[in-house]
Amino acid sequence: MNEQDAAPEEPPAAQRCGLIAIVGRPNVGKSTLLNALVGQKISITSDKAQTTRHRITGIRTVDDTQFVFVDTPGFQTRHAAALNRTLNRTVQGVLADVDVVLFVVEAGRFGLDDAKVLSLIQGEGLAGKPVFLIANKLDAVQRRTEMLPWLKSMQERHAFAEYVPLSAKKSADMERLLQIIRPYLPEQGWFYEEDALTDRSERFLASEIIREKLFRLTGDELPYTSTVVIDKFDEEGNLRRIAASIVVERDAHKGMIIGSGGERLKRIGSEARQELEKLMDAKVFLELFVKVRSGWAADEAHLRSYGYE
Repeated sequence: MNEQDAAPEEPPAAQRCGLIAIVGRPNVGKSTLLNALVGQKISITSDKAQTTRHRITGIRTVDDTQFVFVDTPGFQTRHAAALNRTLNRTVQGVLADVDVVLFVVEAGRFGLDDAKVLSLIQGEGLAGKPVFLIANKLDAVQRRTEMLPWLKSMQERHAFAEYVPLSAKKSADMERLLQIIRPYLPEQGWFYEEDALTDRSERFLASEIIREKLFRLTGDELPYTSTVVIDKFDEEGNLRRIAASIVVERDAHKGMIIGSGGERLKRIGSEARQELEKLMDAKVFLELFVKVRSGWAADEAHLRSYGYE
């Protein structure tokens, strides 16, 4: 067979790439969903509201498609402090840019806070954008028959492009969700390298992991107005030297974090260091300090200095 008879080569499959926002009220499992979709922990989780405070991008590339997920803070409806206003601006800014919106609710539930987030999605600038109803925590639903009337009521609230019941804990559900999203993404070149997982730096991830351990080990004792600032982040080959300050509003909060004989602060540092070593695949030397900054969460200048957008 000569060259003229050879079958023509098929053109490479067109790449797809797009931004997918993950939105919902606090504590519906948005960060858990993001981590499951990416296949690695990049967004911290806890039972405390306002755990996610920044726009966090998670990237998953499968065959010809790159999914760029944007985890957002839970939309705040109960407090009007500067911190909450900043978090809500982050949510609104994300929605303006995306190709698909994943509206996450707990399967079988829909409350006032969910309705407020849905009204935000239905606002200006989002007309025509596909919105998926993600019914998360399906494994917690006792009677599946109750889902049908609930779904009917949800369809009356909004013309959702897709309805996806799932559990973020099940990998098969995550693969199914990726396949459902894929056709909605535009044909265009990828935004990131094929092996990229997030656009956030190790420095940022360090502050987030420390904050997660802080919330998990203080429970409901510590008010949400606490944050973590990285004072030093030095990279020396396979070693990371990190110094961080936990910022609180009152001296009493400082005592909660340090604990009797400094035991609680030691545990926060130990658990954060172990997770950072796993995440960065490096040895980590971590120093933690606790500082009192009265009123920081109500001060726009303080918020900007602490990295809030």
